[in-house]
Amino acid sequence: MRITDLLTEETIVLNMSASSKPEAIDELVDKLDEAGRLNDRGGFKKAIEDREGQSTTGIGDGIAIPHAKTNAVQNPAIAFGRSQEGLDYESLDGQPTHLFFMIAASEGANNTHLETLSRLSSFLMDNKFREQLEVAQTKEEIIAAINAKEAEDEEPEEEANDQPSGKILAVTACPTGIAHTYMAADKLKATAKEMGVPIKVQTNGSSGVKNRLTKEDIADAAAIIVAADTKVDMEDFQGKHVIEVPVAKAIHEPKELINKALNQDAPVFQGSGGGSKESSSEKGQRTGFYKHLMNGVSNMLPFVVGGGILIAISFFWGINSADPNSAEYNRFAEMLSIIGGANAFFLLVPVLAGFIASSIADRPGFAPGMVGGLIAITQTVEGAGNGSGFLGGLIAGFLAGYLTLGVKKMLEGLPAVMDGLKTVLLYPVFAIFGTGMIMLLINPALTSVYTWLFDLLDSMSGSNLALLGLIVGGMMAVDMGGPVNKAAYTFGIAALDAGNYTFIAAAMAGGMVPPLAMGLATTFFKNKFTKEERETGKAAYPLGAFFITEGAIPFAAADPARVIPSMVAGSALAGMLTMLFGIGLRAPHGGIIVAPLVEGGVGQILLYLLAIIAGSILSAIVVGFLKKDLRKA
Repeated sequence: MRITDLLTEETIVLNMSASSKPEAIDELVDKLDEAGRLNDRGGFKKAIEDREGQSTTGIGDGIAIPHAKTNAVQNPAIAFGRSQEGLDYESLDGQPTHLFFMIAASEGANNTHLETLSRLSSFLMDNKFREQLEVAQTKEEIIAAINAKEAEDEEPEEEANDQPSGKILAVTACPTGIAHTYMAADKLKATAKEMGVPIKVQTNGSSGVKNRLTKEDIADAAAIIVAADTKVDMEDFQGKHVIEVPVAKAIHEPKELINKALNQDAPVFQGSGGGSKESSSEKGQRTGFYKHLMNGVSNMLPFVVGGGILIAISFFWGINSADPNSAEYNRFAEMLSIIGGANAFFLLVPVLAGFIASSIADRPGFAPGMVGGLIAITQTVEGAGNGSGFLGGLIAGFLAGYLTLGVKKMLEGLPAVMDGLKTVLLYPVFAIFGTGMIMLLINPALTSVYTWLFDLLDSMSGSNLALLGLIVGGMMAVDMGGPVNKAAYTFGIAALDAGNYTFIAAAMAGGMVPPLAMGLATTFFKNKFTKEERETGKAAYPLGAFFITEGAIPFAAADPARVIPSMVAGSALAGMLTMLFGIGLRAPHGGIIVAPLVEGGVGQILLYLLAIIAGSILSAIVVGFLKKDLRKA
């Protein structure tokens, strides 16, 4: 099948009217829809936007290749658009984009279609071909240029794979496996040919693995480049120097990668049993400390979102509906609270710690990380029922990970016959023991912060109320469920029991701000957050509304230096305003549900909501200012 079987004159826009990225997507989607290639225009557009959310398809050099594989496509097709003036498509090189190829692959597209679509991506690496498309005056000239390029490509090409010594291997892969996968492969091969370097590139595309690397290839290789934005099986690469980079890096910096491979300037990959060394891995910014954090956060997210939403729903029957001793008791609400709070939320910190540790030390780190996280939340001192919270879990995760690496190093000298016992016996016993002992020793000290803070607040209760409101509100955002948060909240409960209803109002307002603020930040500062973070931000809105501060933990854990100070600022403002407004609240929990219980009528209720909104906006603006723009990172 030829490219021009999929790209026809009726799917070409020679002079696009779009002046922005969203308009360009709309214009090309409309062209495909008008040509009868789609069965669901909205579904296809969403698939395109979802792909853009993973990483921009503006690859640079004036080219964008938006693409999607979805059942919203009736027949596989390509739309071509050209903008003479160029527009901002959030391109990787920051330059205006002039040429657009929108690839529409159907869910059931066969290999012939997929290979044809991928071939177009490869052609765009040719500067001469791109120039022909830029100067073409008619649709017929566009078609002719593509046909001529295909005819040229059909000529047999010699591969520089006959020199075993110093040979470089590579694997390329992108989420959809249609465009970037093959562009990266072609760029690596073309550059290696110019440099006189033998190379073999495996492509993990939608149509399957092509040019698969064999054990013989791997054995002879000097180094292996893995240019991928999706998971690649690297178990066979053990003992080899492996360079891990985003797929776009291979498109734009192939010479640097090849030189690096020739110099073996990369860590030796140890496989899942040994833990790969962190050195010059260049997978965006997600390396080292940040990579380990994100591994813990991403695996914790389902517990935060799922558990938090279930807890929030349990309040629909009343704030005490999960309590069998309350007149509001509802069995279904109790079940939701048990599932979401007593179980899903209970696992937050252990899961965070377990996956941080496994990111550092691979699978052997998971068990000690889980145990360390569990100790962080269960081993407390008198009067502190929440342990050291998620901050203790962070410490436990990194402790378990690096301690496990130390155990591995310590046992390296054992005879090969003992290898089978290492993973199933020696690693878990020594790593769990070491992590558990250290956490048991340090966790009481971490947890004792709780009682100290409570006593401090109690001693200040007779002083300036606005200042105390600022402190109580700010403390709710420091560790979002940890000892500092619980000290402030418990102080509010104690004051409530004593007949003072203002402190619990300040605490609840401060605790609602972080998730609401992160929801706002991900909505209005989209370029500062990944797609996954933006999706989490949507779930943060209801969590914040129902006073589930833990909804902001994923953001705080991933970027504590920027997020936590931002949240503290907004929460402190909300707490201070509630005290200045003289807000009294008789309910200890519930968030927006209990707002009608604010003393003083509608005016006071509106002022309470104003305090929460003001704090949320302040935190959202601060975090939006502090975080880096991902397009420039």
